[in-house]
Amino acid sequence: MDLQAQIQSLIDNAPQDGITPQLVAAIAPALTKIAQKLRFPQYYILRNPTEDWVLTTLSHKTNPQLQKRVIYAYPTLQDVSTTSGVGFDPHMIAAPIGVIEILFQTLALKPVDSIIFFDTPGTTANAVEIERLQLQSIIESSLQQNRRSSDIPPDIA
Repeated sequence: MDLQAQIQSLIDNAPQDGITPQLVAAIAPALTKIAQKLRFPQYYILRNPTEDWVLTTLSHKTNPQLQKRVIYAYPTLQDVSTTSGVGFDPHMIAAPIGVIEILFQTLALKPVDSIIFFDTPGTTANAVEIERLQLQSIIESSLQQNRRSSDIPPDIA
C-alpha cells in the first residue's frame, strides 16, 4: 500500500469524534516526509502473544547504565527469522505493518525510545533510527505551522 493510501486508512480508521481525523490529516505531511526517507512502505514488527510490539533494551557498551528501549522494523519476513531469533520462540509473530502506522503508533508508545528500521534485506548493517521524542517534536512543529497558517483569514488581500 502506498503512503497516501496508508494515510487515508489511518484517517478512515481514526475515531470519528470530529477531532481525531482532522488531527491525523494535519500531521499526515510530517509522517509522509519521514516515511519517504525509508526504503519500504511496510515493515515487519515482532509481536508477542498479546499482540504487543516486542521491545528490546539496548545497553551502552562502555556504560551499561545507559539504556534505551527500541523496536526493530524488518524489511522482509525472512529478515525477522534470521536476525531476531524469533525461530526459537514459537509465541512470537511477525506482522507486516505500514510505515505510516508504525510512525503514528510510535508517538503513543511511551516506553519506546526509538524505532530502528532495517532498510537493506539480508543485513542489519544499514539501519535508520527514528527517536520517539524527535518524531514528537517534528509532529508538534507541523501542528504549530498548520495552526498558524489556518489563523490567516482567506480574504487577507
